[in-house]
Amino acid sequence: MYRLHELNEMGIPSLIDETELENNWISKRADILNRWQSMIGEIPDNAPLLTEIHSEIKEDGFIRQHLTYNAADGDEITAYLLIPDGASDKKSAAVIAMHGTAEAGKDSISTNRVKGKQNYAMELAKRGYIVLVPDALTAGERIIENEKSFHTAVFYRENPSWLSITAKNISDHKQGLEFLIGHDLVDEDRIGAIGHSFGGYNAYYLAGMDDRIKAVVSSCGFSTFTGDYRPQQWAERDWYTHFPKLTAMIDEGEIPFEFHEILALAAPAPLFNWSAQCDAIFPHWKSIGSGLQHVSRLYESMGCKDRFISLLGTEEHDFPSYIREMAYRFFDKWLDHEATGVDYL
Repeated sequence: MYRLHELNEMGIPSLIDETELENNWISKRADILNRWQSMIGEIPDNAPLLTEIHSEIKEDGFIRQHLTYNAADGDEITAYLLIPDGASDKKSAAVIAMHGTAEAGKDSISTNRVKGKQNYAMELAKRGYIVLVPDALTAGERIIENEKSFHTAVFYRENPSWLSITAKNISDHKQGLEFLIGHDLVDEDRIGAIGHSFGGYNAYYLAGMDDRIKAVVSSCGFSTFTGDYRPQQWAERDWYTHFPKLTAMIDEGEIPFEFHEILALAAPAPLFNWSAQCDAIFPHWKSIGSGLQHVSRLYESMGCKDRFISLLGTEEHDFPSYIREMAYRFFDKWLDHEATGVDYL
């Protein structure tokens, strides 16, 4: 447990004891995981998959399948599967792509129907990756009936067994991972996760809870409580409530973890992070940079410093094309993928 005022005065806590690196991290990781699961709740076991393909459309460089599959709790997950031209020749690297805070959900990153600069799912498919693009609950085709997008009040009222929608998202994404692993065209040892903003932290949440993710990219998804002028955004609020249990703690000026600890759960998986200094959502870039520096030291202590890339630039809350290209090359390296069709940017 941390006191917010102490973090703001003293800075981000270290992840490792420099005098006893290996054993220290093993015990520290177990403690972090325990605190994390206490906040979000248990993640249920995956359920046997029931998949239905509803339609298939040929696009420039790939096929987009519209499909549904079951969640572990019996819910239905809507998604697109993007299959690049030529993917049937051999098993391919794959990515689960998580959308940001966009009402359109999966459409915002995998079609040209939503104007923007973040069609990373479509770009990865054109690069030769098989890409699963699910709707997160409260977005796209999964907006709760009689509720607005990214509003969670109905979810919590009707699903008291879930301690947090964060755990629900992780569970749903683990089920998506099951789908990819069971797909005939996917090499199960070469699967990554990517996301921007809301999708960015969901990507590293998944990587920290499932080591079948072999590389992860997070754009503008990492934050810290330290230095944040509105830490209540993670607790109960009118629209998207990430951690209901956090509300009373925040009111007392306490937090059970710092987010660099949650990011570190993904180690030693290759991890690419992009953060921006003009980000209006997470504007406290100095504290964010400090947290990332601690994660970098952890990777270095594990002997795999090259697996952690952290970039900080003078952009807004965006995933610009030159950063996306670096992220894709990061995937190419760590997922052992030879890129195709790279003239999309």
